[in-house]
Amino acid sequence: MPARDRADVVRRAQALLGRTIHGHGVSVRITEVEAYGGMEDPASHAYTWTPRSEIMYGPAYRLYVYRSYGIHFCANVVTGPNEIGAAVLLRAGEVVDGLDVARARRGGAKDVQLARGPGNLAQALGITLADLDTDLLDPEAPGVRLGPEVRRRPPVVAGPRVGVSKAADVPWRFWVEGDPTVSAYRRSPRAAPG
Repeated sequence: MPARDRADVVRRAQALLGRTIHGHGVSVRITEVEAYGGMEDPASHAYTWTPRSEIMYGPAYRLYVYRSYGIHFCANVVTGPNEIGAAVLLRAGEVVDGLDVARARRGGAKDVQLARGPGNLAQALGITLADLDTDLLDPEAPGVRLGPEVRRRPPVVAGPRVGVSKAADVPWRFWVEGDPTVSAYRRSPRAAPG
């Protein structure tokens, strides 16, 4: 991946921190993300083109949704440019609106844990495969959309990505420093020793 494209996916990932994502009656302030560089990143779903990853090669700010471990959904923001396959996994956030709806969806989780972890975040927002390919910048989108960019970005910390077995030490996981909603780091047992 050319250096310019690598810098672009990192910049767009960091720009999502502090931004709000709205989904099905709940709003979450994004506190943790993970960038994936597409066809030149062996940890990315787009490293090898498949029908599932096809959306990642399209326009930026589309929602890429996949089922993880057959249990829960994960939500990603495609970052572009077209044909690269880069995307950002939404890893964690703070529920800032629709708290009762998120609590009902998450069944007894503590408020700080409602959207901690990518599967929990998608569940709190009610995101499913039906939301795949949503234009996140469309203000009229009925399901899922991104709020405006934040003017003052929070302090950001970077570290290795969670649970990937390839390119595990790439420091493309970004989170808001000191935020209690950020998930714990777990290195994949299949990753080479770091």
